[in-house]
Amino acid sequence: MDEEEYHDVFAGNGGLVCPGCCCHCFLAAEPPRISKEELQAMLGNPDLVIIDDRTGSDWTASEFKIKGAVREDPDKVDAWMDKYSKDKTLVFY
Repeated sequence: MDEEEYHDVFAGNGGLVCPGCCCHCFLAAEPPRISKEELQAMLGNPDLVIIDDRTGSDWTASEFKIKGAVREDPDKVDAWMDKYSKDKTLVFY
């Protein structure tokens, strides 16, 4: 996915946020960030989708995972990007 496709998919999203590591924020525009406390306050909101985009050993070796997060492969965005409504707030970690 190139930068233009990324912005077409996510920039128009109601709330792309990145709470920290591994969100692949290598593109020109830095996505907004939230603190773990802000995310905790959002938990339970039906319009919130938490996407765990860690890869390989970063994911498998981690003992810390956010309950309810959906694991998606950041190298296969085209395969899963359409299943999330643009009305949802997507949080990547």
